[in-house]
Amino acid sequence: MSVSRDLKAIFFDIDDTLFSTFQFAERARRAAVDAMCNVGLKMDADEVMAELREVVAEFSSNFDHHFDKLLLRIPRRHYKGVNPTVIVAAGVVAYHDTKMRELAPFEDAVILLRRLARTGLLLGVISAGLQVKQAEKILRLGLYEYMTPNAIFISDQIGINKPNPKLYRRACSDLNLRPAECMVVGDNPTHDIDPPNQIGMVTVRHRRSGKYTDVDGATEPDFEIRDFMELQQILEKEFRLRLTDPEIDGAPRSPSPILSPTVADD
Repeated sequence: MSVSRDLKAIFFDIDDTLFSTFQFAERARRAAVDAMCNVGLKMDADEVMAELREVVAEFSSNFDHHFDKLLLRIPRRHYKGVNPTVIVAAGVVAYHDTKMRELAPFEDAVILLRRLARTGLLLGVISAGLQVKQAEKILRLGLYEYMTPNAIFISDQIGINKPNPKLYRRACSDLNLRPAECMVVGDNPTHDIDPPNQIGMVTVRHRRSGKYTDVDGATEPDFEIRDFMELQQILEKEFRLRLTDPEIDGAPRSPSPILSPTVADD
């Protein structure tokens, strides 16, 4: 496709795009399993971890009661004499403690977002998932300060889920932008690339890590990257952005613009 060079907004997926969801989730779930075993779950931790992975696969990562379901699947003889609520609570506490300690964005994502935030581009998120859970990730990752406040679109809040292209059209429309003026960066080819391709957005596949690395979509992205420095090179070369100017890197940042919701003319 012919890519417009009149870029006004960049939307990012969150999971396995701005941070490594898979690596973090494995560490946090392992910490939870170890904590559950420490308070009285008498079962090999590797077996419990395997069962927990099945729970996540069956109920999705957005389900709020993984540890409750996990304990329902385990014969009671493995925690005889122990209050099951304590075991579940131990898993929840350990998971959230790990989240507070270790949830971190890709370092190069922070560098690029900091530079982009000084360019006048609108920076936002288009993410699938529960609204509070996804918003919490943006805040915990320390990325909200670089975002345009009204450019954050979460499927649970909008009522439209990926891969429905209406979610992407809604984001463009709410910001009064044409799809060709907006870029989407994501890791999942069937959810982050194919739908925005349908409506004419500029698409960038972040093929860095996660479960979709070797998955192909129905359409090709306009660009493919393996880190955010590659995205910076694309933005500088193809879209004529200046992102390495010392005055940009050292200058105080102006607040992100907040646009009134209007309908775009497509």
